[in-house]
Amino acid sequence: MAFWRRNTHIEKERHVKANARDYNDKFCYADNRIKTSKYNMFTFLPVNLFEQFQRVANAYFLVLLILQLIPEISSLSWFTTIVPLVLVLVITAVKDATDDYFRHKSDQQVNNRQSQVLISGSLQSEKWMNVQVGDIIKLENNQFVAADILLLCSSEPYGLCYIETAELDGETNLKVRQASTVTSDMGDISKLMDFDGEVVCEPPNNKLDKFTGTLYWRDNKYSLDNDKMLLRGCVLRNTEWCFGMVIFAGLQTKLMQNCGKTTFKRTSIDKLMNTLVLWIFAFLVCMGIILAVGNTIWESWIGRNFQVFLPWDEIQSSAVFSGFLTFWSYIIILNTVVPISLYVSVEVLRLGHSYFINWDRKMYCRQADTAAEARTTTLNEELGQVEFIFSDKTGTLTQNIMVFSKCSVNGHTYGDVYNKFDQKVEITEKTACVDFSFNPLCDRRFKFYDGRLLEAIKVEDRSVQEFFRLLALCHTVMPEEKSEGHLVYQAQSPDEGALVTAARNFGFVFRARTPETITLCEMGRAVTYQLLAILDFNNVRKRMSVIVRTPQGQIKLYCKGADTIIFDRLDPSSEDLMHTTSEHLNEFAGEGLRTLALAYKDLDEDYFDVWMKKLLFASTVIENREDQLAVLYEEIEQGLKLLGATAIEDKLQEGVPETITRLNLADIKIWVLTGDKLETAMNIGYSCNMLRDDMNEVFVISGNTLLEVQQQLRSAREHILGLSRVSDAEDVEKTDMLADDSVFEEAIIAEYALVINGHSLAHALEPQLERGLLDLACLCKTVICCRVTPMQKAQVVELVKRHKRAVTLAIGDGANDVSMIKTAHIGVGISGQEGMQAVLAADYSFAQFRYLQRLLLVHGRWSYFRMCNFLCYFFYKNFAFTLVHFWYGFFCGFSAQTVYDQWFITLFNIVYTSLPVLAMGLFDQDVSDQNSLLYPSLYKPGQQNLLFNKRQFFLCTLQGLGTSFLLFFIPYGAFSVMVKEDGSHFSDQQTFAVTIATSLVIVVSVQIGLDKRYWTAVNHLFIWGSLTVYFAILFAMQSDGMFGIFPSNFPFVGTARNCLSEKNVWLVVLLTSVVCVVPGLAVSFLRVNLFPTLTHKVRHLQQSRKRDGLQEQNLKRVRRTSSRRSAYAFSHQQGFGELITSGKNMRDGSVCSARSPGRTPRSSTWIENMRKRKNEVSCISDEHLGAPESGNGATQTAKQQTELDL
Repeated sequence: MAFWRRNTHIEKERHVKANARDYNDKFCYADNRIKTSKYNMFTFLPVNLFEQFQRVANAYFLVLLILQLIPEISSLSWFTTIVPLVLVLVITAVKDATDDYFRHKSDQQVNNRQSQVLISGSLQSEKWMNVQVGDIIKLENNQFVAADILLLCSSEPYGLCYIETAELDGETNLKVRQASTVTSDMGDISKLMDFDGEVVCEPPNNKLDKFTGTLYWRDNKYSLDNDKMLLRGCVLRNTEWCFGMVIFAGLQTKLMQNCGKTTFKRTSIDKLMNTLVLWIFAFLVCMGIILAVGNTIWESWIGRNFQVFLPWDEIQSSAVFSGFLTFWSYIIILNTVVPISLYVSVEVLRLGHSYFINWDRKMYCRQADTAAEARTTTLNEELGQVEFIFSDKTGTLTQNIMVFSKCSVNGHTYGDVYNKFDQKVEITEKTACVDFSFNPLCDRRFKFYDGRLLEAIKVEDRSVQEFFRLLALCHTVMPEEKSEGHLVYQAQSPDEGALVTAARNFGFVFRARTPETITLCEMGRAVTYQLLAILDFNNVRKRMSVIVRTPQGQIKLYCKGADTIIFDRLDPSSEDLMHTTSEHLNEFAGEGLRTLALAYKDLDEDYFDVWMKKLLFASTVIENREDQLAVLYEEIEQGLKLLGATAIEDKLQEGVPETITRLNLADIKIWVLTGDKLETAMNIGYSCNMLRDDMNEVFVISGNTLLEVQQQLRSAREHILGLSRVSDAEDVEKTDMLADDSVFEEAIIAEYALVINGHSLAHALEPQLERGLLDLACLCKTVICCRVTPMQKAQVVELVKRHKRAVTLAIGDGANDVSMIKTAHIGVGISGQEGMQAVLAADYSFAQFRYLQRLLLVHGRWSYFRMCNFLCYFFYKNFAFTLVHFWYGFFCGFSAQTVYDQWFITLFNIVYTSLPVLAMGLFDQDVSDQNSLLYPSLYKPGQQNLLFNKRQFFLCTLQGLGTSFLLFFIPYGAFSVMVKEDGSHFSDQQTFAVTIATSLVIVVSVQIGLDKRYWTAVNHLFIWGSLTVYFAILFAMQSDGMFGIFPSNFPFVGTARNCLSEKNVWLVVLLTSVVCVVPGLAVSFLRVNLFPTLTHKVRHLQQSRKRDGLQEQNLKRVRRTSSRRSAYAFSHQQGFGELITSGKNMRDGSVCSARSPGRTPRSSTWIENMRKRKNEVSCISDEHLGAPESGNGATQTAKQQTELDL
């Protein structure tokens, strides 16, 4: 929509009339075009320049450029500023334009998708961007929903349709939507064309689970709710077609309302640089004032007497005005303390660091053929300062693939593999799978490794057969047989699909269902069971049951559910089996598997008839229907006989527990923000080692009102503050004093976890509670927010950004994560199964969560380390270079004359010293990538901003100031008493300048060599090559040949040759260099030996290993131990039982996408050991690292012990 048509007033109520574009146009509703880009052809230049000049440095250099254009005050050419300034602006603009181009490309791809729109009596193909509010559109199976539409009718009975909402909430299980009964029979075009109903509903908002509206049609009104809406971003599944009326379009859809705004991200170093530039400018002003006052005094006392020799300019009317002009002249001369080349170099470094990420083979995923990608070049050093990570769950931590892993049947466990010595062996890719070739209907992607279970089936073990019969009957899965023997299951939850698939492979194939029957293929024989009742699952019951009549006429109840629920309802005859199965369940839960208990019951015919009559009566009552049904369900689900238990593996992405552990050891807090239900999120938390049995408390915030949530937050915080042991806490008053201090977070010894659901989070994010939520969350080791909307994810991130001085990172893989990714300081997208929306909105992307540890602990830490060292050295060398002019001002009558010739000033930062500092910023590393991962505590200095801050800047400038003082006064003092070999004095200013310049280049080159931790051939080439280039250019510019060609530009003929041929000059250069370098070298030596940091210790260990040829030992991996059992975790809402028994959803078949099974890598012992030794990680024993070597054996032992301590 054009900008002049935008609806500027606040919409309070929406009126939409079907098939009436003229009527709807008067409300100026948004069209269906989306826009995630920042610029267009007209706004790019002004907006991008505005963003770039938000950098104080860019504005500063613009002011300097203007000053240099005034000839009365400028002694330097304006080209020295405008060329690098334009270069920086152009490079940044091209980069921003490229990023925005890809956003435009993505927008066009979405906007140009085709949709079928009912126009003028026929379906016409229209681009999505041309769809308007009020249009009736047709969707077909597996198509994305183009806008937020009201479902009118579908190909399914009663106007039902199935949708997948992965892009909205991350869930891949199907959800049901049903059209209003008054429109559900409008299946042909003529009826739809005649439909002229008007919808009055709520205005656009970001609430995904709520919709309120009314349909007015034919003098009647019908209520509308969220169950009748299909939201943009959903995918139509298992439904041939449906028609819907567009209610919200484009940027007003709920999906886009949940997408955050694309913002201009800047690093904390960028912001610090803005402050430092202001400080430097203030420092320049101070120096300029001092020198201007000096010029005024000098002109008043001395300069007046030399007007015949040094006449004043025409505009120079007085000494005061001379001082005023001198002030601006010195501002220009001294501006090189922050040269524009600094920002060119910073952009080059960031670009190089981005390429290192792109080229890292260890972040390349072979299965997905996807490499890591830095989609921005401005945030690399910020990766080394992250304190909070906000992660999605589905598709980010997990693969969303459920696998039938183990089971317990009649007291026997199946699923483990044993060798010939009856010892349990770990299952790998090379382990032989069970051969299911006997079963022509098996799913060939299903893998199981214990052949004993199949043998039990083949010998017709009754318990095992009944076990799989239950799995094949007790569910709400919908089957579709696309071709003979090719079955596809459409399950409401992934775990149900895994259980039914397991039964299918072991010979109990779920083949078809009707409202009254379920057909199985049992060991090749078709068997039909009469379906008498489905006692559906819900969050209170935590179980589901089916009652069937077997072909022999026997009535049976099959039940599956949480073990605690099932065990309470068992017949006493199952008590011994219950204890055995309980032990097996503990083993399964210890491996992080999802567990369910299975039981059955034989029903008497007469009893069932009486119970069925009660059920029919209870299902028709109006008041307390749910309660009466629950009582009846409870009555019949008593006296069950236990069959066994299942263990399902929710496949984590490879390396997730190890990654989370390493990041925790680096003091990075990980919060999981997911759309899944509470129990599912908690189960994944245990699988990932974020939640553990040894935690002191797991607080669950589930209040439904503001007061309830406030009380729960307060109680949890009081519990922590009251019972936690606080280090060095002497009394209660001290504890209270520390309670609101961020330091108190570090003083908590006990470990807590916080789990909060979506509706409680909505209250907790209210202004009066948000600070309490944040304080409690920061006192907890783990935070999990479940059932959250995309906008709530962004609000949580914004809450931490607003109140904590911490760098945040958000990582996700779906469209529901885009808002969070845009809000965080750094956004990371995983190129997973939920599309590329997260990747397109992200700053970095890769294929698996495990690469995050390398991105942060290696690339992030290195980038931060390199950038900080680069900035420290750059400020040092430029203060040393520039402030020589300040000291010279006191000896040249404050005349704003430069010490060096103009060519040296121009080339110093561009040629003489640019490449060495770039090489340091690109290639330097304090420790190797292996040690960066092995010792996560090395990451902490970046979080604490220790390597470059205002204090470090002050020390750098102080060192530069001292170096400039020595660079000027040592040659000045030497030249005042020194003579040439022929007895003449060194009296010319250019000899003095060459001596200082040569000393300066040598000093800064030696200093960078001493500052380097990692030498490469490139470093050697750049450092020694730059020195060689300096002397080559110096002799060339002051040669007879250059003077002959350009006499006005190169007037100092032979100065370098005459000056540097004198031995005394070289002695002065040597003395100056030594005196400048030795103090810094001594300080570094004392710091390393007297106050070593963890980095120094690890470097010592690394060098010792390299010297002695020791190799890193591989860490043995074993299983995680836990006692937590999961329940029926993955039914995200009440099941499809009522739909199935009503027959409303029964058609020829259903479509679903099968998921391939696999295995989850197990956790490692080193994780547990590292957790127990967390305090030891950050301090290597001085005995082992600092003691003198007393022999090879002792050294080896010390090193091995050190590795263990670490």
